[in-house]
Amino acid sequence: MNLKWVDVLDIAIELTEKYPEVDPLKISFPDLYQKVMDLEEFDDDPDRCGEKILEAIQMAWIEEQDE
Repeated sequence: MNLKWVDVLDIAIELTEKYPEVDPLKISFPDLYQKVMDLEEFDDDPDRCGEKILEAIQMAWIEEQDE
């Protein structure tokens, strides 16, 4: 499975599993961006990401951790 920027929920799930100790409320966008880029399953153009996408990923990650 290759993740793209539009796969917000799947990215959030992967981040929750890979970084259980990270508080998504306290992560900076540059750090979040790098963590997404470092996901093994992630395969998309780094330039296709913007602040709105990172916000969506962060919110989905927060929701995943609450479950």
